[in-house]
Amino acid sequence: MGRELICKLRCGGKTTSGKALLETNEIVFRGDVRLKVPLAALQSVSSRNGELHLSWPEGTAVFELGDHADKWAHKILHPKTTAEKLGIKPGLTISVAGVLASAFVKELQTAAARFSQGRPLKECDLIFFGAGEAAELSGAARLAASLSSAGALWIVYPKGRQEIKESQVLEAGKAAGLVDVKVVSFSPTHTALKFVRRKISRKISKK
Repeated sequence: MGRELICKLRCGGKTTSGKALLETNEIVFRGDVRLKVPLAALQSVSSRNGELHLSWPEGTAVFELGDHADKWAHKILHPKTTAEKLGIKPGLTISVAGVLASAFVKELQTAAARFSQGRPLKECDLIFFGAGEAAELSGAARLAASLSSAGALWIVYPKGRQEIKESQVLEAGKAAGLVDVKVVSFSPTHTALKFVRRKISRKISKK
């Protein structure tokens, strides 16, 4: 989610100032009091008079967020699906390369106006590249050439594996002339990094 605000927190009988962060899987507060609550553990979430009220088995907390309280409550109660986070919607040109779960590939095929697996289509809106080890990342440059001006390459790779590291994925995107703009927890076992063309490259490709 990537939201953060300077605010006051009331928790454990104390009121303190600091920074609140609403992440994909947790809400965090950093100040004199440190707090980290997994969103999955929350038992109640409500917004009242500019305050975000949370409760979970170990305690309660009130974040004084002002106009942002309603937005944060909505984000927590209505999280985006993985497909929404990845920008998947009907009518796009989508290609798949490498190894990805068959159920996910079927979801892409259903949503796309034009779809290809194996060999990327030209002017792709989205390309999903499943890489299992660092040696496979050299294919990113070839795939990047098939992106539309505003298209995105998602590199999906295993979490916590020595065969392929985030730094190597980032370097592969950079070597392909792309810049990383987003990271998504693709599944319990995989991470997805989003790469797009640099703005100057987009302007040139439109001419």
